Amino acid sequence: MTPIAEGSVSGRPILSTEHLTRFADGKAIVDDISLNVERGEVLAIVGPSGSGKTSLLRLLNRLDEPSSGTVYLAATDYRQIIPRELRRRVGMVTQRPFLFAGSVAENLRFGPLQRGHRLSDAAAETLLARVGLAGYATRDVTNLSGGEAQRVSLARALANCPEVLLMDEPTSALDESLKFEVEALMRDVIRQSCLTCVMVTHDMAQAARMAHRALVLKAGRALRIGAINEVLHA
Repeated sequence: MTPIAEGSVSGRPILSTEHLTRFADGKAIVDDISLNVERGEVLAIVGPSGSGKTSLLRLLNRLDEPSSGTVYLAATDYRQIIPRELRRRVGMVTQRPFLFAGSVAENLRFGPLQRGHRLSDAAAETLLARVGLAGYATRDVTNLSGGEAQRVSLARALANCPEVLLMDEPTSALDESLKFEVEALMRDVIRQSCLTCVMVTHDMAQAARMAHRALVLKAGRALRIGAINEVLHA
């Protein structure tokens, strides 16, 4: 199993945060986070439960609003980008896939239709083949297994041609055999597409397999950030 970290990154930040902070109920759940994510890099966010991992991820495409600080996408303050366009450019795969009622193809077409583009049958089939679901376009999403639904969720995010992909515990809801299967698929897609990713995981071994660098959070603050092996073995 080849770790994704053997790939290369460009050395040019695509996503940056500057003193990013969010308060909830008077408490800083994300506390003064400044970081850069380079094009083609996979950054893992790790830390104990309640450390602010998902809260930080949700700030990166404005699913939640920062109390102070900001995020830059390709050097542009993301407050200057309309939310719909921002979330196309910074896609997200959640822990439990949320699919719209209907067919697999209808789910893939949803994002492109929001910007007036209809995903062709051929393009939909190509996306599904990339995630190991060739021939699934006409299937109803209610008939998918958990692993299949998560693959459709990934394909739907890719249909928007994101510049950055956020992944929130993308395999934690799957059983062990499916977890490794979906993880391997994600790793291959990321490597083949040179996709920039920020992923939350509680699984340190998964972080080591998937990421170039790791950010360790504790009580909303960055405890350390650096090369994956250095950080996880510190």
